[in-house]
Amino acid sequence: MNQEQRKLECDVLVVGGGINGTGIARDAAGRGLSVLLCEKNDLASHTSSASSKLIHGGLRYLEYYEFNLVRKALIEREVLMRSAPHIISPLRFVMPHLKGLRPAWMLRAGLFLYDHLARRELLSGSQSVDLRRHVAGAPLKATFTRGFVYSDGWVDDARLVVLNAMDAAEKGAAVMTRTACESVLQQDGKWLATLRDAGQNLLQVQARCLVNATGSWAAQFQQASTPQASGKTLRLIKGSHIVVKRLFDHPYAYIFQHPDGRIVFAIPYEQDFTLIGTTDIDYHGDINQVPITQDEIAYLCELSSLYFKQTICPADVVWSYSGVRPLVDDGELDAKAITRDYRLELEHAGAPVLTVFGGKITTFRKLAEDAVDMITPVLANHGRRWTGNACLPGGDIFGPLPENRSVLEFDAFVRNVQQEFSWLPALLVRRYAHAYGSRIRHLLKACDSLADMGEAIADGLYAREVRYLIQYEWARCANDILWRRSKLGLHLPDDTAVKLDAWIATSNIDTECK
Repeated sequence: MNQEQRKLECDVLVVGGGINGTGIARDAAGRGLSVLLCEKNDLASHTSSASSKLIHGGLRYLEYYEFNLVRKALIEREVLMRSAPHIISPLRFVMPHLKGLRPAWMLRAGLFLYDHLARRELLSGSQSVDLRRHVAGAPLKATFTRGFVYSDGWVDDARLVVLNAMDAAEKGAAVMTRTACESVLQQDGKWLATLRDAGQNLLQVQARCLVNATGSWAAQFQQASTPQASGKTLRLIKGSHIVVKRLFDHPYAYIFQHPDGRIVFAIPYEQDFTLIGTTDIDYHGDINQVPITQDEIAYLCELSSLYFKQTICPADVVWSYSGVRPLVDDGELDAKAITRDYRLELEHAGAPVLTVFGGKITTFRKLAEDAVDMITPVLANHGRRWTGNACLPGGDIFGPLPENRSVLEFDAFVRNVQQEFSWLPALLVRRYAHAYGSRIRHLLKACDSLADMGEAIADGLYAREVRYLIQYEWARCANDILWRRSKLGLHLPDDTAVKLDAWIATSNIDTECK
């Protein structure tokens, strides 16, 4: 790092590169504020890449009378689908009725409410189904004869974070990954922060406002930066998921009730797999490393086997992941009953600092909008709300504004780009279309043949894509590419990461994101 780069000034310093931090950075930059975001690891390294991959209202939250949260999430569900139709798509869920748990009339009433709490333009309503005749009934045990079908959305969660960071950067924000915020202090009405990057270079940042979007570390960071603040107690709830070989061959997902009151999803995943999760348990370990336990694996296998004809056991698990949700401790004894809504706390007795507590991936855009609404008056900024009617990078499939057509006709877009790039395998173009949306043309610019893609580092992974991810999406190593920018790690041999890291190390790639 050059000497003149060691000191920076900005309006807003955002600490944390998860979905909330990148969402706030994007919104603030779009309102004309100068923004710097720092993340100590890769983007979406922790909770934001460990979700159930759903954009949903949260059907089960109705049971806890969280009507405002569910309505807010249902509204956001369609806003987000329009903004990023390549990484967010409609998904139909089947809920088999298990006798002895919630009665059928209660489920039907809940689904009626779910259908009508917010306006729907993209998703079909719920209905009762006879599982003896419905395609989704075939993989289930014969005891399940009745069920309900409703709609929600699926999302590539880690890519959602990256797209927010890209949009923030394109609007002028500086996004610094693998850059830790080591200390902050107030000085002359501003914040003076010391950052350290992966090369051990120090950077001093003077900011008019500080945003604490550190997720599971939010309470710790608040105590360190503003010890005079009242402070919140975070309840860390671990959610774990397992991935097994595909258990069913149809496009529906399942939502299963468990006798203990918890809900578990079984979702078609990456064409060849089924994703099963999540667990809801209190977590008291190291939040930098959150492993799944054998008890959690057994729990998810047992619940799956309660419903599916094909039973699974821990030996069938091909991949698993866990994340910690930082929820505001509202006094609930039961982890699954704790509110998933967010809380924002602004301290401006001295230099202003906004702390983000809680939240869920579905409501990140609204959280970011509310957060920036709170800090703009303090910074004398008069920029208006804008993200509710804006596409994320690659989402402008049929024009610059979000459209229903982009969601409803996305398959037509895929077919069009498959014809446009017919020299590439159709399945590869489909993957590119879902990962990059309209920016597939940027990825493949000046490419007219397979030879133009460069070296095939692994099956379906060419040098052209790796270079793009490093230059435009802050990828730095194999794990960034194989497990966060994509899920190619599920499909490729175990030694791919070693080969890819070796290739990156010997390639002369400009790592400054464009």
